[in-house]
Amino acid sequence: MGRTGMMIGGAVLIALGVLFTLQGLGYVGGSAMSGSTTWAVLGPLIALVGVVLSVVGARKSRTR
Repeated sequence: MGRTGMMIGGAVLIALGVLFTLQGLGYVGGSAMSGSTTWAVLGPLIALVGVVLSVVGARKSRTR
């Protein structure tokens, strides 16, 4: 996966992690995930994976 792909993938995972967390905590309603403790725990973990992926993509050497 290239540098840009890693950063885009990381940003998508961060956004999804935040959304899942907010749904799990009950701030965003309208789905089966709303108010579910499972998503309140998994959301931050998904966002953390996104942060790591973005950082690795940003630090990846531009030249090989």
